[in-house]
Amino acid sequence: MPKEKVKEDKEKSKKPSATASKGTPADKKEKKVKDENEKKEVVKKQKSQKYKKGKKSRQRSKRYQELRNKVKGQRYSAEEAIVLVKEISNTKFDESIEVHVRLGIDISKSDQHVKGTIKFPNPTGKKIKIAAFVDEDNQKKCQEAGAEITGGEELIDKIKKTKKTDFDIAVAEPKMMPKLGQIAKILGPKGLMPTPKNQTVSPDPEKTIKELMSGKAAFKNDSNGIIHLMIGKSSLDEKKLTKNLTAFLEELKKLKPEKIKGNFIKNITVCSTMGPGVKVKI
Repeated sequence: MPKEKVKEDKEKSKKPSATASKGTPADKKEKKVKDENEKKEVVKKQKSQKYKKGKKSRQRSKRYQELRNKVKGQRYSAEEAIVLVKEISNTKFDESIEVHVRLGIDISKSDQHVKGTIKFPNPTGKKIKIAAFVDEDNQKKCQEAGAEITGGEELIDKIKKTKKTDFDIAVAEPKMMPKLGQIAKILGPKGLMPTPKNQTVSPDPEKTIKELMSGKAAFKNDSNGIIHLMIGKSSLDEKKLTKNLTAFLEELKKLKPEKIKGNFIKNITVCSTMGPGVKVKI
């Protein structure tokens, strides 16, 4: 065989065939997925850069910075914290005084969730709108006690149709609970479903409403394991605010889940609506 022919055959054998260059269906699928992932990464990177470019850092006022520096890095007794919060609460409106407690719980475990009620020794000044799910005989009594919305099955039907809940707290008689199941998916996610645990299901709804109007409040941990609760207004006397704070913390300690081995309360902060947080000694 001539040398040119042998050389030509070798060169042909080195060249990939048309079918080989196209690849198998599995190779094509793998390449397509790879290309799509690369495109997604590029888009994600572009969005991230755009966000960083357009993002503006939050600028606190000079007043806020001064107040924060005043309380930074220190812990105070309950009484000292309230005095300080009131001192730095100098806005033109009557600010709410709030307490925020970080708990040492595992929120992924339902048996470690914390929920309760507190009857404050002093009124908080918070205006609440109460709905009472009661039969016709008790509706007038509940209205006189302070409930703005009262009704039975007709109220349940109305909420079921409109899906609107124009109230802050719901109270119910035990016999109304099976009927309330119809709107549980509406009330539940908003934290408005009456439950025996927070004492909003009662055979004496009139008494429950009076307690709520006089300063009784429900609380529970959020998705980060923190409890947020208003304990009064800045116009309230320091001693009364301190008593409200102390009463809440004592009640909270009683609710420590059995399975928690470490510290139940990790951090306590008190603040006004527009002021910096003041850390309280545990």
